Parts: sequence; structure tokens; C-alpha cells
Amino acid sequence: MRDKTLSVAAVQMVSGLSLQDNLKQAAYWIEQAARGGACLIALPEYFCFMGRHDQDKLALAEMPGQGPIQAFLSEQARHHAVWLVGGTLPLRSPDAHRIYNTCLVFDPQGRPCARYDKIHLFNFQRGTESYDESRAIRPGDDAPQVFDLPFGRVALGICYDLRFPEFFRAQGDVRLMVLPAAFTWTTGSVHWEVLLRARAIENQCYVLASAQGGTHENGRRTWGHSMLIDPWGDVLSCLPEGPGLAAGTLDSDRLESVRESLPALRHRVL
Repeated sequence: MRDKTLSVAAVQMVSGLSLQDNLKQAAYWIEQAARGGACLIALPEYFCFMGRHDQDKLALAEMPGQGPIQAFLSEQARHHAVWLVGGTLPLRSPDAHRIYNTCLVFDPQGRPCARYDKIHLFNFQRGTESYDESRAIRPGDDAPQVFDLPFGRVALGICYDLRFPEFFRAQGDVRLMVLPAAFTWTTGSVHWEVLLRARAIENQCYVLASAQGGTHENGRRTWGHSMLIDPWGDVLSCLPEGPGLAAGTLDSDRLESVRESLPALRHRVL
């Protein structure tokens, strides 16, 4: 029998150049979220490190199942007895010059229970502002990842995945989508909220987005606006900028009511 409710929190950060400082900041907000009653906590993309150059993250790359970042996530999940969606961290890939940008999920006993390597790599150029993730990141090879909670099935995505609705639809009937991100200020200011709300509406599920939000040591500015959205597309919680939490409670009755009143998922033809 499913749990009727689930308390969740998205941690928003402004990660910098020091791994230890970033882990300390993450630990503080995980503790605050757990004290507030959150049973599932999501960190943002690149929570552990935002370097000056794309290749800087290679020096922190870990092997699966070992390394200080993974040990930190496991211990935090176990210590607070929460499901912890560990934002993203760099894992080694077969390509010596590129890493996987990986989201790992740990259960309340601190055990890894899901892994997703980002498959859509961001590439953007506008004037002097440009990004190309493929310079340092190898796209993942596996299909979208889901895992099960007592509340129901949860889907994972990372940042740029948000622009690809077929990615989330391919994950099937889920009750929550979790999206760690580091959206740029330029693209986030125009597209972030509308895309998140669209994913919630078309999949008739909750969406929890944990973002980077502010001006970083490397000069990059991220949009922030971590938020929780319900299956009708209503924003339940939002943190515009700076470190902190966007939190709330998922309600199974609310989800089923939306799906019954407008049964779009059952009306699909393709």
C-alpha cells in the first residue's frame, strides 16, 4: 500500500571552487531540510564543485562506489534517514578526457539505489556567453532512470533534459520527477518555470527541481528558482536566488484527483 503523502525539499546552492566548503554547505541545508520533516531531499547539479574551467571537474572524478563525494552522500542519507538525490557529481568514464555527470540516489540506510548519467549535453552561444558541456562530459549510455518509494515511482532528469519532453514521457507512469539543475541566468529567466510546469502538467505528476542560484566564484550566474510543482502545474514552493530550500508535501489524493478530473494520460493515442 502506498504512502498517502511525502514531504520533500530541494536544496538550492551557490557552489564554489572548494569541494570541502561545498560539502559543508550541502550538509547544513540537508540538516535543515531533515529537521523540517523532509523524507526526500534533492541537491542541485554540480553541488560539489563549480570550477573555473570545464576540465577542472576531471580532477575530482570518482570511481563508482568509492570516493569522498559518494561517501558524503551515503553518510548524509544514513545519518538523517532520508532518501537523498545527490545532485550530480563527476564519475570516471571510459574517455580519459571526459567524465559522466552523474546523479546518484541513496536510500535512508545510505545505500545507493539509483544512478543516472546525463544524456543531453548543453550547448549554448549568445554573444560572449557560451557553454559546451561535451568538452568535459561524456553522455550517458543508459535509458532514463526511475526508482520506487513508498509514495510511488520517481523519475530522474538533469538540467538540460528538461527541454526534451519525450525523455520524461519515456519513464512511464511516475508520481514525482526530480531534476537537479544549474540553469544559466540567461536561459532560466525565460524558460525555466514554464518548462517545469509543462512537464508536471503533461505527465500529471509532481516535479521537484533543485537548482544552483546566484553568482559563483567562477563568474557564472545561475538562475536558481528551485521549486516544487503539483500535477495541475501550480507552484507550491519557490526560492528565487541564494542558498536555501524549496519544500512542501506531495499528496496522493491531489494527484489522483487531477488524473481523474482530466484523464489525459489515459487519452494518449501515440
